[in-house]
Amino acid sequence: MSNTQTAAPTVIRSARDVHALLAERGSQGARTKAIIVLALGGIFMDAYDFSSLAFGITAVKEEFGLDPLMTGFVNAAIMVGSVVGAIFGGMLVDRFGRYKLFMADMAFFVVAAIGCALAPNEWVLIFFRFLMGVGVGLDLPVAMAFLAEFSRLRGSGSRSQRVNAWSPAWYIATGFGYLLVLAVFLALPLEQHGILWRIVVGFGAVPAIIVLLVRRRYMAESPQWLADQGDLRGAVDVMRSHHGLEVELAPDAETSRTTKERTGHWRQYAELFSSRYRLRTIAALCVSVFSTFGYNAVAYGTPLIIAMLFQQGPLVTILSALVINLGFGAVGGILGVSLVNRIGARKLTIIGFAIQAASLLTLAIVGIPTGALVLISIAMLAAFVFAQAGGPGANLMSYATLSYPTRLRGVGVGFNEAVKRVFSIASLVFFPVLAAALSTGVFWIVALAPLAGLVSLLIVKWDPTGKDVDAEDHAA
Repeated sequence: MSNTQTAAPTVIRSARDVHALLAERGSQGARTKAIIVLALGGIFMDAYDFSSLAFGITAVKEEFGLDPLMTGFVNAAIMVGSVVGAIFGGMLVDRFGRYKLFMADMAFFVVAAIGCALAPNEWVLIFFRFLMGVGVGLDLPVAMAFLAEFSRLRGSGSRSQRVNAWSPAWYIATGFGYLLVLAVFLALPLEQHGILWRIVVGFGAVPAIIVLLVRRRYMAESPQWLADQGDLRGAVDVMRSHHGLEVELAPDAETSRTTKERTGHWRQYAELFSSRYRLRTIAALCVSVFSTFGYNAVAYGTPLIIAMLFQQGPLVTILSALVINLGFGAVGGILGVSLVNRIGARKLTIIGFAIQAASLLTLAIVGIPTGALVLISIAMLAAFVFAQAGGPGANLMSYATLSYPTRLRGVGVGFNEAVKRVFSIASLVFFPVLAAALSTGVFWIVALAPLAGLVSLLIVKWDPTGKDVDAEDHAA
């Protein structure tokens, strides 16, 4: 007779049990890891679509005869769409679940990418860029929820690490976009370079279709969200099938909704400013707003900066943007993932803001670079992106995602994204105007953003790393 004994299954009686077990054990199965990869695949698509027009905006400007203000509107249209998508997406993902929204948003990317590639004028391009933004706004709250809710609270593969993994995924996608630009740039005859932006933007439909098809096979609803809705049977099923956990539902399990009020309701936006969450919301907004203002001006504006302010040619512009994003951005993001458990989101963000401020002030002092100063100026852009990827750029999602319990997570991310994108719109619209008027003097203005972010985090000391906000919510 075998002496091997099988451990007794963990008995689930309430949503509190589901949250506690997943906080301790997290994901144990390969199918859960597939969900993490697919969630990051959604982030990849978000980043690709955001950045795919960054290099081509000069060609768009020439083809449609746009002035600097109209060029800014073309750039900002995707941000306006993301505000709309984030506000509604944050509420809908808490109301109807992560799975349904996750399955729906790729359709926006497919339609929008094709529409942008075929746009006959700037107004059609603006419309489809807006539609693309709606897809991004819908995707980010649900992707962040999946990254958090299919991970354990602490240790290797923690929620902080997996949420922060959105940052290297973002920069890899951006770098891939520039790699595609380089390949098409070298393959096309010089007289056909005007359609390069259409090819790059339209290509975004291809990975979107692939991700959509793969999602259908591997995705499952978040057991934490199911438990909060009173569907403990569904939560137990997903924990078995995707988390690899031995669990069973108790005969006397609670089967009614356990949240304090209906999830996915407009009133929950007000709860973000209740006494418990007010400082967390303010901290999250400060990280997002101040990091995003600088990022949109510098990272999205990298081709404009190198071509117009540094007065370099198209090949140098493409190669510089490729190295800055795929090299420094991706490496900085990976470093941020590896350090967040040890250092914490707050300290990493403070360090990142400090490096960014120093980089921008150096660019302002150098002015229009010549000779060896060109390399120094590009190095400062690289340092800015490196610090963003491992610091505020990565942790803005940690603050927005991990500061709130499951029932508020979509609303928290959606609200944060919407406010962040409003400031993104301002930077994308006015940076080309300011750059044209002030030349490299614009860096004096942009440097104020990381300085403000640094001061705000020195005042507000909230750090979401390793905080069990679901246990806190159930104890209240």
